[in-house]
Amino acid sequence: MEIKPRAVVIPKETDHLEQGKYGPIFPMTPACYGFTVVARVKPGHADAVRGYGYELAKALEQDPYLLAPLKLHYLRWVLFDDDTRFMYQGIFDTDFDKYTEDAIALFSKAGVSTAFEHLEGFPEDWRTNPEAFVRFVREHQCPSFIEYGEYPYVTADEIKKALRMKSALSEVLDQMQ
Repeated sequence: MEIKPRAVVIPKETDHLEQGKYGPIFPMTPACYGFTVVARVKPGHADAVRGYGYELAKALEQDPYLLAPLKLHYLRWVLFDDDTRFMYQGIFDTDFDKYTEDAIALFSKAGVSTAFEHLEGFPEDWRTNPEAFVRFVREHQCPSFIEYGEYPYVTADEIKKALRMKSALSEVLDQMQ
């Protein structure tokens, strides 16, 4: 099987896209699905955003599969402009609607908050009002105009399976020596 890297240009206009429960469903790209949110940090809340990052890392040490329902590949959080703005970038395997609903359910079930609570304009009722959560994300989303995948359209589950197969094969080969 040959794996060819691919890039896809994403059009600026979204009128032609299929409409999901919460707005346009952006197409899967070689990098799967994802979004980037850029928003202002509430004054004096940058340390709380960083602290939440530490809390999330600690929670993942206790339960490495905490975020598994989100089918994530990567998350990147960046504070910039003297800690006045925050960027959230997530790459995942599901469409935006499913990711949003899964995230709200996951955080509600786990009883944890979100770093977004420290961003200006984020709805206080986000746990019970997914439409408000989505509206915030859509209003602060900075859509990609091109996405590239070295191993295009491969899901996180497929990558994990391939790594398990590689490990098993290595173990068999080691035992043969």
